[in-house]
Amino acid sequence: MPDLDLDAWLSDPAIRTRHRRTADGASPDALWDAAGALRVDATGPLGRLIRWRIPGLPPAVTFGELFAQPPFTVLAEGERWSVSGLVGRIWTLRRDYPRLESADAFASWSRPGTARVLFAHWVEEDPDDGGAALVSEARVAPVDRGAALRLRALWTVVGPAERLIGGEALGRAARVAARATLDP
Repeated sequence: MPDLDLDAWLSDPAIRTRHRRTADGASPDALWDAAGALRVDATGPLGRLIRWRIPGLPPAVTFGELFAQPPFTVLAEGERWSVSGLVGRIWTLRRDYPRLESADAFASWSRPGTARVLFAHWVEEDPDDGGAALVSEARVAPVDRGAALRLRALWTVVGPAERLIGGEALGRAARVAARATLDP
């Protein structure tokens, strides 16, 4: 894991998910490039869910572009890693995601009835096969008790499917990077 402290951004999340996919033989740079270039609309159910929850996304938007534009705010980034966040009432159908102007605005967000959501992505070298692994961690923290109750209700519905679709984009990026290594 790169030198980043996710707890500094969101230390006590109510929800935390983590996915990791290895790209056999792919370099860390190749895997990071493949992940950033992957189009949201190429990821099946995950892509459809993202485009439904964030209306107005162009069909060809890449994950690199997605996490760098509203409603997301880049909180920190470095070589082969990035942390983005969004805030709002993520359980409503109104897609209520206020625009944040800075990482500090995310860190200090405290509007009642909302949640803070953090998305971290990074590449790790895989010493076993000389390849690399793509890792994604999401954290969600409600701001108050009312938001916690709404988040719990949402997660009761969404949570069981998260494991099925959560790593979909990572798997596709890993396959693209591994394939590119085999067919330069």
